[in-house]
Amino acid sequence: MAKIPMTREGFQKLEQELRDMRGPQLREHIQNLSEAKDKGDLSENAEYDVAKTALDDLNRKINNLSQKLADAEHIVTGK
Repeated sequence: MAKIPMTREGFQKLEQELRDMRGPQLREHIQNLSEAKDKGDLSENAEYDVAKTALDDLNRKINNLSQKLADAEHIVTGK
């Protein structure tokens, strides 16, 4: 896959974003899903569907960002 040019600062910013996604954001989404699941019949539970979709979206973002960081190529800025 093609390398993505990125400054060290940009790389570090994306790493922090990924840590936030994998940490607090993921825990929040899992908690929301668990709470919605506890509300009963999943076939008629719109809150569960929304929480499941949000968790799936977050997981997709985590995977995309992980790949972007894996493909990053550090560039040196003229400072």
